[in-house]
Amino acid sequence: MMGLEEHRRKGPENVRCAVIVTSDTREAQTDRSGSMITQLLQGAGHEITDYRIVPNDATALANALEASAEGSQAVVISGGTGVSKKDITVDVVEPLLEKRLSGFGELFRHLSYREIGSATIVSRAVAGTIGARVIFCLPGSEGAVKLAMRELILPEISHIVGELEK
Repeated sequence: MMGLEEHRRKGPENVRCAVIVTSDTREAQTDRSGSMITQLLQGAGHEITDYRIVPNDATALANALEASAEGSQAVVISGGTGVSKKDITVDVVEPLLEKRLSGFGELFRHLSYREIGSATIVSRAVAGTIGARVIFCLPGSEGAVKLAMRELILPEISHIVGELEK
């Protein structure tokens, strides 16, 4: 029987990743969350195939997600996972998911609760697959991005991509 670590090692060392930030106010110079995602992925040996900031608009986000499909194995989206009228990320992405990774959102909210308390209930962070790509939808705050990347995404991204490539 294969152990967990051996199972994880079967995934690719280098994952091709797209980063999408949804925001009506951020630009490349002021986007600290997207920059953090990019730096953490590259620091772990992964490749950034696409990085873009799109407005909080369903069509713009859907188009960015489709454009990122070219050459990416994973997409990390930051922003738009709350409950305000402008928070459309989950509403756009969730219907496209073929398989939901429910544990991602559950674990993210559990870990987040330890840091910010009950305010975590407004997070609709979600992950799932579209074809052979994994999609992660994160809140836009730096703290949330750091938590999700370090505790959940970086430890498992290669494993998930490896599973999708079977």
